[in-house]
Amino acid sequence: MTSAQELLRSQRDLLLSWTCDHPAPLLRWLCDDEVLSPSSYLSLLEKSATDAVAQALETACASEESSQRFLEVLREVQDYYCKDLHIWVDGHCRSNRQPSSKVVKAEGKKDMKPTRSQRMANLKAQISTHKTTLLKRMEELKSYSEGSGEASNSTSHIEIRYTDLFVTEDNDFTDSSQHEYFDLASRRARIYVHQSCQRIRPSQLLSPQETTGQPPKRVKVKGIAGIGKSVAVQRLVYEWAIGKSMREFTCIFDLSFRELNLIEAPLSLLELLGERFRYLRDALPDLFTAPRSLLFILDGLDEFRFPLDWKSRDKNIGIESKVPVSDLIVALIKGNLLPEASVILTTRPSTEAPKRFFQRCCVVLGFEENQVKEYTTKFYKDRKVAEKVYNYISNNDSIFVLSFIPLYCYIICTAMAEFFSGTQDVGDFKSLELNPPRTVSEVYFCYLFTAVKHHALRGDAKRSTPKSEVLSQAKQQLTNLGKLAYENLLQRKIMFSRGDLENYGVTPANIQGTFLCQILHPLKEETVEMFSFFHLTVQEHLAALYCALNLFSQEDITQALNLWCFGLHPPSVSSTLLKNIEVNMDMLDSLQMFTRFFMGLLRTRLERQLDGLVDPSIKEGAGVPTSLGLWFQDQFKNRKMTNETALNLLHCLMEFHMKETTTLAALEIKRLNLFKMKLSIVDCAAMHYVLKFSPHTLQELNLGYSNIGNRGLIRLKPILHRCESLYLRYNCLDWQAAILESAILKSNECQVKKLFMCGNNLGPEGVNELWAALEHNTTVEELYLDITGVTEKGTENIVNCLSKNTSLKILTIVGNEIGEVGRKRLRELETLRPDLRIIANFVDDLGLLQAYLGWVEEIRADRDQMDSVKNVDALQSVLKGLQGVGGKVEKGENADKAMELKIKIEELLKSHLN
Repeated sequence: MTSAQELLRSQRDLLLSWTCDHPAPLLRWLCDDEVLSPSSYLSLLEKSATDAVAQALETACASEESSQRFLEVLREVQDYYCKDLHIWVDGHCRSNRQPSSKVVKAEGKKDMKPTRSQRMANLKAQISTHKTTLLKRMEELKSYSEGSGEASNSTSHIEIRYTDLFVTEDNDFTDSSQHEYFDLASRRARIYVHQSCQRIRPSQLLSPQETTGQPPKRVKVKGIAGIGKSVAVQRLVYEWAIGKSMREFTCIFDLSFRELNLIEAPLSLLELLGERFRYLRDALPDLFTAPRSLLFILDGLDEFRFPLDWKSRDKNIGIESKVPVSDLIVALIKGNLLPEASVILTTRPSTEAPKRFFQRCCVVLGFEENQVKEYTTKFYKDRKVAEKVYNYISNNDSIFVLSFIPLYCYIICTAMAEFFSGTQDVGDFKSLELNPPRTVSEVYFCYLFTAVKHHALRGDAKRSTPKSEVLSQAKQQLTNLGKLAYENLLQRKIMFSRGDLENYGVTPANIQGTFLCQILHPLKEETVEMFSFFHLTVQEHLAALYCALNLFSQEDITQALNLWCFGLHPPSVSSTLLKNIEVNMDMLDSLQMFTRFFMGLLRTRLERQLDGLVDPSIKEGAGVPTSLGLWFQDQFKNRKMTNETALNLLHCLMEFHMKETTTLAALEIKRLNLFKMKLSIVDCAAMHYVLKFSPHTLQELNLGYSNIGNRGLIRLKPILHRCESLYLRYNCLDWQAAILESAILKSNECQVKKLFMCGNNLGPEGVNELWAALEHNTTVEELYLDITGVTEKGTENIVNCLSKNTSLKILTIVGNEIGEVGRKRLRELETLRPDLRIIANFVDDLGLLQAYLGWVEEIRADRDQMDSVKNVDALQSVLKGLQGVGGKVEKGENADKAMELKIKIEELLKSHLN
């Protein structure tokens, strides 16, 4: 008998010829089977296909054991390769037998016997083709830093570049109406004390649910622009196609809403999939006989240009029913079409996709600190450059904050490469050191300028060419691109044909050879060639650049802001940018990011950083910052705004980053209500930037249910002492936040009168810090600590500290298990401080009972809130508190309200379980 080693050596050239066309499946399985080490595997992915397979064979032949494993792997992955390999495997790699020495030729050999059911065997060839096609499409992470024929500064194979994202179940289940929030490390923990943070890998999106034990059929994955949703599902498809996860699905259909935008005429699902996956056309009828084994991935709902009618009556739609593509999507998500199939939908938070149609909702939170470092390390081939860039990012707080969003991390790394690669001009680096990008607008402009400079000066030794000269070389192209971006952004159009580009003076043939390759992305399918900006935010940025280069008068600028922020059409306009523009109220949310970019680029222009793009004959007005300050002041003083709009204005001020303007605006910010806004650390940075210019006390800052986390609270710390009423309820805060808040209460500058910390896991350590801080505090009059994890240990120093306090009038501490010893201490404190009202039981206060009754009614009216783990757990905590009091309460209005609350909570929980 021939050994496995001898067989591989003798058949090396044959195996090489069969597998070198697409070595990815073979290499991945060899790595997972420990024939290749992880480091060897990644290094092979960077080699040519032939060299990679040849080296893998050489490694496998090092021992008989590894050779046997190679043959076992070959049997597993044979479907990815040609029929000749199938025949060879059938002759040499049967299970539990020594390899034969006989060299079997392909001619005259029958196909291998099927290993699945007969029906699936008929589909095997088509599915194998599908998997191979998906692998070739999914194994490369999109990289936009290369021109035609140029080497990249980074590797882009998904196995090399992919960095784990933080994906977690979104148990808040509150549909946000805001356009964007930069959701970073501040949302790294559950709101409610009993819930720990759970990381979900893409392959686990359809894992069984704890409540039912069954996998969900409909899953929504939401996250802001650039947070990594598409890459997460790309990884999922890759893992399925390579045979490593989700093997319960016979077929996965990945559909991009960008591509679905191109469909005008009604069509059936069979026709849609037959066009998108032509090689599966004959197999589709058989596949649909087992819909349970099908998975649809619908990526980028926020980019869909057709309206979706979620409230329409359910239609009887089959796989052959010809309907508008929007109806197909709604029917598929709602389960009217193929209810047994599985569906994963990705979307931005601002796009409506009602949660009642999904059994699981997840949120992508981007990177954590260690993933930023990992991504930076993977981005550059040169480890020294990677280390320099990461150190620069981590030492510049404003950039470090932005790097938690994968797209921004990519843009930052691309922009920084020019400064740290060793080819940069010394003046460039000094400029970067003195003026690091501080805002999102600056990061994007730095990326754009780097792209323009890299291509404009390619092969030119004069790297010190002035910025204005570099920009002037690209002026016409940037103007054309900006006009394309702006006019189509207002129409929500993100896909462009060759004709569209040519109408705006953009030549498609020039894309790969110029900086346009870093901005425009071609989509080439069998039947269509379209183009799009590589990300929607890039389109928004270029649209804003176009406006910043064409709006000069104070009147034009404020009229534009009225239009973009509030949908107010000016009675008369002088600028062509604002003429014949239709902005519907429902479009305003989608223009928020664009408006922020405009403000940032307007400042860039005022600082003469856009010289070379600006028409030199136009003189800049001196009063723009003051005029804008007065405009913002008027909005905060006189306009009734939504929370989302108020936050967007804060971001606009931070992007504009001019002291004169912000000082004027901050004068009229007396209250700020961002309740349930799901704020990020960047949102906190915007609040801090604006409010630090306020000369007066902030009467109210309501950040309840906004998930700012400890990191967000730290960002806000310098302004918190000036807030008379500070609402921090349900904010993912823990004992460290209590220590921070204690420091604020100890400050001589503290002006806090009401402090709401309910629903945060402060624990005994945290509340003991608060008691100590209140011992000498003279401002706090009301303190609310409902459901904060206070235990008996958390009351150890309450008597000693609060008995010396003279200002506190109300202390609410319900929903905490302080035990009998804790209650005894509270009674002792009441004796020592008769002027302090302590509410330790729900029945103690009629107003508190009424508030909880209102909360229960809110949940009853919006039953989707019951899917929130924190709400269910909070209801159970309240119920436990009510039951603990039991018959100790005398009859009266409080007792009646307590009983009413108890009954309603029990009914609500019972209906939820059913």
